[in-house]
Amino acid sequence: MTVHFIGAGPGAPDLITVRGRDILGRCRVCLYAGSLVPKELLTHCPDKARVVDTASMTLDEIVAEFVEAQAAGEDVARLHSGDLSVWSAMGEQLRRLDALGIPYTVTPGVPAFAAAAAALGRELTLPGVAQSVVLTRTSGRASTMPPGEKLAVFAATGATLAIHLSIHVLDSAVDELIPHYGPDCPIAIVYRATWPDEQIIRGTLGSILAETARTRPERTALIMVGPALTSSNFRDSALYDPNYRRRFRNGTGSEPAQ
Repeated sequence: MTVHFIGAGPGAPDLITVRGRDILGRCRVCLYAGSLVPKELLTHCPDKARVVDTASMTLDEIVAEFVEAQAAGEDVARLHSGDLSVWSAMGEQLRRLDALGIPYTVTPGVPAFAAAAAALGRELTLPGVAQSVVLTRTSGRASTMPPGEKLAVFAATGATLAIHLSIHVLDSAVDELIPHYGPDCPIAIVYRATWPDEQIIRGTLGSILAETARTRPERTALIMVGPALTSSNFRDSALYDPNYRRRFRNGTGSEPAQ
């Protein structure tokens, strides 16, 4: 018996990985976050599988499902939205499984920031503009931020920011970012990326509050900030320059002569 943690992707059912879909198809028990995971994914579950919506469950109740499945010798598919490496609450479940001696696997999924970038049609790292992407959030009911992890600290680097779980504090976030990026810095709010009701609001740090005064999403929205969101005046990458010294060329597997 094994518990298989699977990143279900950002919303569109066909953005689950092939590996995740195949694992889901052979597990007799499926626990899924009903408020965030599309129910269309449940069609991949085996016939007569036990399917449990964990949206209203406590950690103890979820772990009890794992224990029950172990006693029955049934593998569990544990579906989480997006990717499991950030803000998935997987860590506390793994800690319980380690204590119980229950084996598990982890299958990554398409993260929300990647889905948002795709919806915007933008590369988040551009030569000479931004070479770092910071995935962060602000304090909320579920988790507070460590003292050193502040928006202003990340903004001072000029990196592209992907600010999760923070649409409710957009006003204060903008106030904290403007001194570092300036009021003309582009910002985009991507609501429910890849879902049928996806919504994108674009603007600048100086204009976004006015533009969202009537239509600001209340949840499930990602805030993207940084010059890379609109920049077109950047140099080409050296990757495709004919003079770039490639380690592998012409299928030889060796470095070219000097």
